[in-house]
Amino acid sequence: MKLTKLYKEFFESEKAGGLILVFVTALSLVLANSAWQTNYINFWHFNLGGHSIVHWINDGLMTIFFLLIGLELEREIYKGELSDIKNASLPIVGALGGMLIPAGIFLVLNFGTATQAGAGIPMATDIAFAIGILSLLGNRVPASLKIFLLAVAIVDDLGAILIIAIFYTTTIVFTNLFIALGIWGLLIILNRLKVYNLIPYLIGGIVMWYFMLHSGVHATITGVLLALAVPFGNGGEKSPSYILQHLLHKPVAFLILPLFAIANTCISIGDSWQSGLGQVNSLGIIAGLLIGKPLGIFLFSFIGVSFGICALPSDLKWKNIIGAGFLAGIGFTMSIFITLLAFDDTEIVNNSKIAILIASFIAGTIGFIFLKLTLKTQVKKGRQLVTT
Repeated sequence: MKLTKLYKEFFESEKAGGLILVFVTALSLVLANSAWQTNYINFWHFNLGGHSIVHWINDGLMTIFFLLIGLELEREIYKGELSDIKNASLPIVGALGGMLIPAGIFLVLNFGTATQAGAGIPMATDIAFAIGILSLLGNRVPASLKIFLLAVAIVDDLGAILIIAIFYTTTIVFTNLFIALGIWGLLIILNRLKVYNLIPYLIGGIVMWYFMLHSGVHATITGVLLALAVPFGNGGEKSPSYILQHLLHKPVAFLILPLFAIANTCISIGDSWQSGLGQVNSLGIIAGLLIGKPLGIFLFSFIGVSFGICALPSDLKWKNIIGAGFLAGIGFTMSIFITLLAFDDTEIVNNSKIAILIASFIAGTIGFIFLKLTLKTQVKKGRQLVTT
């Protein structure tokens, strides 16, 4: 299966970015529980222009992350794996199971409690971490498995975006919302008029973000809306969508996501942190990511193939889908992001973050070991790849 240049670039940036995320997360946790604990935590909550630094990262810089996800999703729909309904249906069906089953498990444990709003937490997949772990397996990973995991993660993120927009929006200031949507409408018109200069789209995106920020709808939604407005054209290297996606890869992978990880994992772990893991909220997150994700992805994929809705690629086996399902259980970025929207209580937020970190670590470890044992090693002999 031939991989496009832009896809390879995206995969490589996410691969390196995932490894960086592992490092900065560990560093942040160490600093947050060291002699510099107070100064380190206070730094991220320092007021800058009316908002804390962590708020600017979560509501500002993460909008750029969602812009990149939106651009990648658009490319997959127009020219990538999601452009062919037969190819697209497997990761879409799998991702659907990977969202519904974890949310269902969480709700079984938390329905009717103060933490039931956290049902969206175990539904998400962290693209950077998942791809980063998969990349450690080297050339034994079939291209179709890389694409399946990436597509599942992108569909998951789309689901998370819709969940944020629908369920985590409280008070709406309709005037600001209509202004933001009006600007988006103007950008769509520019698209239809074949205005390919990126500058008006970027300026319009910034203004749209400002009004969306003050509308009550989470400002990061602006990133996805802007991605849909940027002209895709023929998808070639000179198209605005391609150029913008190319420009954003490295800043997102090597700056924005690491900053998000550092700022949101400065968790002070007290002596009684273990007791927080026994709470229904933490249990729901851990069970959702560790059990719900692989179970949902495998079960829905298997049912989809059995009923002829989708097809399993010839170079994949069901055990590969199970391994990918565990890697999809690495929630991290999106799970923490939804946690911050779902809860206001600091203790619940910290307990949720710890549960996410533990579940993501275990899921990633199981997924890596499982795939390492089940994927056949490909050894290069001359110009050919020989499976051993």
